[in-house]
Amino acid sequence: MLDIGYSLSRRFPDPPQTDYRRAGVHDLRHDLFCGDVYLADTKADREVSTAWGWVPVLDFAWALCDIVEQLDQDPRGSRAAKPQFAELDFTESTDRMLFERRFGWVDIAADWMPVEEPPITFSHRLLRREARDFLHDLIADLTDMHDGLADNPAIWDLQARFPRLPS
Repeated sequence: MLDIGYSLSRRFPDPPQTDYRRAGVHDLRHDLFCGDVYLADTKADREVSTAWGWVPVLDFAWALCDIVEQLDQDPRGSRAAKPQFAELDFTESTDRMLFERRFGWVDIAADWMPVEEPPITFSHRLLRREARDFLHDLIADLTDMHDGLADNPAIWDLQARFPRLPS
């Protein structure tokens, strides 16, 4: 089972004067909602996670959905034997989360993991569904916490671009 989650940081709060209704894409992706994120294999009790407190969690969810689609560029889909690669870089550091798809499976590792530690692996289909669920759940949480965010056109576009998928 795949679990994707987050926690918001108290060390890096959003500026109190933020107008979430009018916040631009750059602010939404890079300046607001900082915290930590994780992808966990609950069956194997392993995870890839950050512990920095400054990761923009909405940007992570957005980028993860983009990466899942990027890993699906080969027209052969899950029959593609040639590996497909993507990486998620963290703006404030040189650390990266690394994704490799081969056939229908995606390996996820990170620069900060010990070299001898194997990546966590999920089916591409599961990763796509869980990434989108995480995005929508995160947006629901954030709109509950921040007045006006639900009225932001960038949020509407994001939700339309990556709709929830059936189970």
